[in-house]
Amino acid sequence: MIETPHIKCNKEDISDVVLMPGDPLRAKFIAETYLDDYKLVNDVRNMLAYTGYYKGKKITIFSSGMGMASMGIYCYELYKFFDVKYIIRIGSCGSINKEIKLLDTILSTSSYTETNFSYTYSSKNINEVESSKYLNNIILNKDSKIKKGKTACSMVFDAYIENKDDYNTRLPKDIIASEMEAFALFYIAKLLNKEASCLLTVSDSLYDNKKISSIERQINLKHMIEIALETCLEVE
Repeated sequence: MIETPHIKCNKEDISDVVLMPGDPLRAKFIAETYLDDYKLVNDVRNMLAYTGYYKGKKITIFSSGMGMASMGIYCYELYKFFDVKYIIRIGSCGSINKEIKLLDTILSTSSYTETNFSYTYSSKNINEVESSKYLNNIILNKDSKIKKGKTACSMVFDAYIENKDDYNTRLPKDIIASEMEAFALFYIAKLLNKEASCLLTVSDSLYDNKKISSIERQINLKHMIEIALETCLEVE
């Protein structure tokens, strides 16, 4: 049994390939919907994790919580203490590019942040980090319609930013969408010589005020989840 400050389970209970939604209940939904012979392997702080089999492949679904701080904790402990090799974040994002539409599926090829996460972590001023080309190539072969590009990673939920125009103006012009966890995941993966990628479903857009239904959202989230699961089958 391995017990870190945030995870308590047997080492063999965690697969070397992990899907990470933010929401613990989404982790539960994925396990119940897609995995065979799954079991709950972590519930410390109600950060639920399940390990089971998808088409015969052992996979762990581990919730990350919200924000870089939470993601940083869980991906570090999984990589460092449980010998995880691959993590694919699956979540939602907001589009800040006219060409990226509601319900599009996005692959983050790199994550930019204006925060001091890297400086606090390792005394280095790094604001952009790439995701895994190895995982990305597998993902892109699954669906040619996936949009790819640089995403922004914020410490603040975009709807609550006091002056969103100022924030968007400060961002590099090639940013296509904004979310809250990928930079921490990519940065720690690079430091520990691991692989990390991030798939996102567009849930809101700076250029579209349309309200999407719960059914539309669920269909597109399932599409993203299934791409991630199929990707897991091909990792070595």
